[in-house]
Amino acid sequence: MKNTILKNLLEAVEGEKYEFKEAKERFDVDELTRYACAFANTGGGKIILGVTDKRPRQIVGTNAFVQPERICSTLIERLCLRIELQIFEEGGKRVLVFSIPARPIGVPIRFKGHYWTRLGDSLLTMHEDELRDIFAESGHDFSADPCVRAKKSDLDSKAIEDFRRRWVTKSGNQRLESLTSEQLLRDCEAITSEGITYAALILFGTHEALGRLLGQSEIIFEYRSSEASGPAQFRQEFRQGFFTYYDQLWELVNSRNDLQHFQDGLFVFDVPTFEERTVREAILNAVCHRNYQHSGSIFIRQYQRKLVVESPGGLPPDVTIKNILECQTPRNRRIADIFSKCGLVERSGQGMNLIFEWSIKQAKMLPDLSKTDKNRVILQLDGVVRDPQLLIMMEKIGKETLETFNTNDFLIVNYVQQEKTIPKIFRDRIPRLIDRGILERVGRGKFILSQRYYDYIDQKGTYTRKRGLNRGEQKTLLLKHIQSSREEGCPLRELCQVLPECTENQIRVLLRELRKEEKIMPVGTTRAGRWFVSHSTQETKTPKKE
Repeated sequence: MKNTILKNLLEAVEGEKYEFKEAKERFDVDELTRYACAFANTGGGKIILGVTDKRPRQIVGTNAFVQPERICSTLIERLCLRIELQIFEEGGKRVLVFSIPARPIGVPIRFKGHYWTRLGDSLLTMHEDELRDIFAESGHDFSADPCVRAKKSDLDSKAIEDFRRRWVTKSGNQRLESLTSEQLLRDCEAITSEGITYAALILFGTHEALGRLLGQSEIIFEYRSSEASGPAQFRQEFRQGFFTYYDQLWELVNSRNDLQHFQDGLFVFDVPTFEERTVREAILNAVCHRNYQHSGSIFIRQYQRKLVVESPGGLPPDVTIKNILECQTPRNRRIADIFSKCGLVERSGQGMNLIFEWSIKQAKMLPDLSKTDKNRVILQLDGVVRDPQLLIMMEKIGKETLETFNTNDFLIVNYVQQEKTIPKIFRDRIPRLIDRGILERVGRGKFILSQRYYDYIDQKGTYTRKRGLNRGEQKTLLLKHIQSSREEGCPLRELCQVLPECTENQIRVLLRELRKEEKIMPVGTTRAGRWFVSHSTQETKTPKKE
């Protein structure tokens, strides 16, 4: 067992997870600690002493650390991490392996006043931006922190009144109209006993105050007629309370928003390239989730048929591109709560779900987050209606039914229409969609939209093609082909050509059923065997002459 572990280590790629050192006679304890500290800050790894670092690696053995267990205890004491030690003996040569765990969430590890990290084989001290990202992992809400230098005069009364109007409309609470501005902001916790929060500055701050206290809290809108480099055709910068310009952002997008026309029978309906709800949710998402401790600005770049929203700071902790629809936590919860109070967001943490749902409703490509990295989130919205048939089907499904859909239901319909395999994580929603008459099962793990939707768009032939033959029709087609072969018989490979939509195993099952019904019989048991019409079938087909 030990030999296998050592062999796997020798074949591992040196990089972020492994560090090989010969250390034939000695190795500095402080240097070992720095490496361990760096590994902990970069996800954990192993330090192997007594092995060459160049391939093919050779075991040279190490005489460093006569009492390695004591060195391991020293590392644990210095770094407060559960470090493990393994000792291997191979041909009389000793190899030491120190296994370093990843640091706790939100806690960077340091040694002698420095936070160490790794770049290739080199040890470096962490940059301030990296440290801020780590401290933010623990769920700390920067937007709820008080800005000690902020004053009440730094807040814009127009922004506060816009928020008041929205909150009254959402809640129906007319009492809010009689509150002073300060009490209104205290009730929504934009102002606390400790002072004016950063959320208050971001949402209600004046231009001068943000320039002085939080210059990175700005949104830059650009319109570009093409993706060629160079200056934008139009650019406007907003560095002031978000409530003073939120509606203006949509107006800028909508002023260059063309309509796409589609016909359904005698009716023509229009679909905007950029749907208002989707654009507003994308902007709110950026404001709620961006990292305000990063120096970058939020960019909204509009092209003729594409909208790109870029916000600094990367995705929040534990959120990835793959789980973004199931795991949404606002990085700035105080801002998200204020948005929720005044109705800008309906469901906390569901903004991205709504963006996906509207994209599918309008038969557009799914939102693209593939260019997102640790420093920025890039959301691309494609405005082109890619599948007019799906668009019409969505219209026919009806608003009442669609309101009962969750995001996974929309994704399933999208997968089915594009003839893609439905991921396993969505399979539990399929029976409900079948019961509602949205889907039909046409085979094992295979589904299509129900017949009525193809009837709606006058695509009955498409439905028949996708539906395929039923089991009885498949067997009839196989039997007919075998009958046409007469004395020659049919090999399995030829029968697979008759039903190309079926797998070889499915063909075998159909043949066994025909054999059980005494309609065909095999000659030969290997793949070279052939299938013939049984004598009883021949007699039925050709009755004897009297």
